[in-house]
Amino acid sequence: MKQANRRAFLKNGIMAAGVATVGGTLLTSVPALARDDDEGRSPITNGDIAILRFLNALEQVEADLWLQYSELGGTQDNEVSGVGGGNAPYTAALTILDGDMPQYIHDNTDDEISHAAFLKNYLESKGAQAVDLRQFRNLPSSQADGANKTAGRLTNLTELTVDTTFWSRYRSLTNPDLGATKFAQAVPSLAVNKHTAIPRTNDDTNGSDPSNPPSSISTHLQAIAFTAGFHFAFIEQGGTSLYPALAQQVTNLEVLRVLLSIGGSEIMHFQTWQDKAGNALAISDTDTGFRGSTGATVTFTDLTKAQGETNPESKNGDTLQSNLIMPEPTQFLDPELGPVAIIRPTSDRLGGARASVQSFMDDGLFIGHTVKGKSDGFVELLFRLADEADAARRGI
Repeated sequence: MKQANRRAFLKNGIMAAGVATVGGTLLTSVPALARDDDEGRSPITNGDIAILRFLNALEQVEADLWLQYSELGGTQDNEVSGVGGGNAPYTAALTILDGDMPQYIHDNTDDEISHAAFLKNYLESKGAQAVDLRQFRNLPSSQADGANKTAGRLTNLTELTVDTTFWSRYRSLTNPDLGATKFAQAVPSLAVNKHTAIPRTNDDTNGSDPSNPPSSISTHLQAIAFTAGFHFAFIEQGGTSLYPALAQQVTNLEVLRVLLSIGGSEIMHFQTWQDKAGNALAISDTDTGFRGSTGATVTFTDLTKAQGETNPESKNGDTLQSNLIMPEPTQFLDPELGPVAIIRPTSDRLGGARASVQSFMDDGLFIGHTVKGKSDGFVELLFRLADEADAARRGI
């Protein structure tokens, strides 16, 4: 897709416009899927298509949440989030983590939009159906300054329960691929109750002056921005593991190339965000007295100071040292082989696609897709696509 067309694609609010309905079945007799490529390599299989369709859907989910972050806290231009002006107090709060946060948020958003658009176009170029999630874009938007207040959303960023064990998982000698489960939460209070990662209304930003952070930024708004910082890393860690896990189930070499190439950019995202999250200040805030308040308390500690177990060779999974942003060597394949620095987890036996959807559910991203006990079918669709992707097997 040409650059100009991709931007128009975003402006129209369409993260993927599949040629068939969401409930359409996977094409099973398309000539393009049965033909070897020009170099005589393995054809694209139905399993390959199932993996690509799932990733197409998941990238739309990521594009949706990142666009919300970019509207409020990203660099404001007509490339990604339009010229709505952003939310100056929230942006200033994010810069406490790093002065380049607005540009990084903008670029991560641009990347995810490109992933969703490319996978749609690639699927259709092979005669397969892309996934169209537009009918599920019904969740409300932030009403704070800078947000597109009338836009329907796929994801909810105001009631998050953020699993921050990714922090210690990458700093531990043990590997979840080999059954390890003991990993400390970097921010334990984020892993319980519900927290907002964006200002819901101007109530959340009142009393904050963007001119002199952090002293001019309220503790409440700092807590929202720091929640976002850890949520950025949580989201991108999922893609970091998912792409190599699914790549092991791909048959066609070109599809493998697609997964490895897009997956590499997800790894770069995760590396950036875990670095920035570690700059959160030591603060505590209880979300009360604001429109939409959840009553949850969050406490951030200074992770730039060594806390708990700081030995990178620890088997306890409680290493929290903030500047260990490159993956510490871990056990891989067989502990007898010795530790090696790798992405983790990547086992294709762990049901990576379904696990990714479940982690997003547990995170609270999909709160709102069930009203009065009745689901709109969004989560069920994602799980169905995930199960089809997980069922794919590499052909010989």
